[in-house]
Amino acid sequence: MKTVREFQKTIGYEFKDENLLKQALTHSSYANEKRMKPLSDNERLEFLGDAVLEMVSSEFLYLNYPNLPEGDMTKLRASMVCEPTLAFCTRDIDLGDYVFLGKGEDQTGGRQRKSVLSDAMEAVIGAIFLDGGIEPAKKFILTFIMNDIEHKRMFFDSKTMLQEVAQGKYKSSTVYEIIGEEGSAHAKTFTVKVSIDGQELGVGNGNSKKSAEQQAAYNALMKLKSAKEL
Repeated sequence: MKTVREFQKTIGYEFKDENLLKQALTHSSYANEKRMKPLSDNERLEFLGDAVLEMVSSEFLYLNYPNLPEGDMTKLRASMVCEPTLAFCTRDIDLGDYVFLGKGEDQTGGRQRKSVLSDAMEAVIGAIFLDGGIEPAKKFILTFIMNDIEHKRMFFDSKTMLQEVAQGKYKSSTVYEIIGEEGSAHAKTFTVKVSIDGQELGVGNGNSKKSAEQQAAYNALMKLKSAKEL
């Protein structure tokens, strides 16, 4: 497993109190397994980070989308800070490699589980806020979450967008098919392909059929975009 020192280099922030970062990366399964004292996991920091994230993302959208009405800003914020999108954001910093997990959680795919990743992301925000205040927390959020919004909107809405492309451009519908399953009954990884008119456009993996379909749809959109068919 990678070290918290490496993680600080990755995110470009050095903690004055490294214990805050360690707590932010500590999943409840690890705390329970190691018989750590109560409230040693990252759940309280996640609570704090969620509030900081909502405030910073709201300010960002207000300042950068001056023509969006309140309802549209609310929807856009929801798409940016929801569990699947936050988990998607963690890829840039390899967050799953740094989380402290119990053996059972680790062995059943916890490092790729969206709930684990999104909770840890919010906990890291909370830890940075406590350690350094709002400015470094804001910098982290703008760098790793509120960046490349159009790509992330595409990821969040990938299935809907691909269906619209299928109906508009091909006069057809999207078809998702499971082409692989791995792991035990309670920790499966699904591989799904999506096709339009019999043409395979994307393949995705996930801990659920829904997440695998979302990834497949996103990969299909990326393929169409690179071929200038979007």
